[in-house]
Amino acid sequence: MRPNRSSRRAAAMRRVPPRVVATAVAALLALVAVPVLVSLQTGSSRAGENHHPAAPGSDGSGDGTGGAGPVTDVDRDFLVKVRQAGLWEIPAGRLARTHASSEAVKRAGRHLIDGHAKLDQLVREDARILGVTIPNEATAEQQRWVREMENARGAEFDRLFANVLRASHGKIFATIGEVRAATRNDLIRRHARQANQTVLDHMEVLEDTGLVEPGTLREVEEAVTR
Repeated sequence: MRPNRSSRRAAAMRRVPPRVVATAVAALLALVAVPVLVSLQTGSSRAGENHHPAAPGSDGSGDGTGGAGPVTDVDRDFLVKVRQAGLWEIPAGRLARTHASSEAVKRAGRHLIDGHAKLDQLVREDARILGVTIPNEATAEQQRWVREMENARGAEFDRLFANVLRASHGKIFATIGEVRAATRNDLIRRHARQANQTVLDHMEVLEDTGLVEPGTLREVEEAVTR
């Protein structure tokens, strides 16, 4: 009597060495595990794509710092001064287009307009994030300077423009350094860095007019060393 197929298959399996059987089983398990692992990795990657870091201030703390650090009175005063500077120096720069006789003064006016336009946008953004109230008017003294420039023409305007603005920039330049050195707020640090670059540029173009008088520099020195 001939053995049936099942009997022959069982006999063949008994003749296969155990090591070969174990190797085959391990290979089969590895093939099954690969798609599962790929699926898990793909899911993890997609979860990472859908995760975004919380925006500054989005933790619900409502502290007005935007998550950038504490805001001191010095920080607030700095934002106010930057805002007020733009409110009168941009109009002064525009006056240089029509009232100045010197091309160097007109060039300085363009620098004032461009620089303070960028700073003004930044100060409004930072003030909103940090919950700082900023003014919509220049100070009474700054408004008086603009009126004096409106009433001047030619060489008189050039001299007034160069000296009043160089004195103003010199004083706030020192303030920027103090704020940058002491602030613990990341947004204020960034703002101080930008303001420092802008004010330095403005001082240089004003000095390039050749009209800044020694008395103006003495005034700045006295103001910043008090």
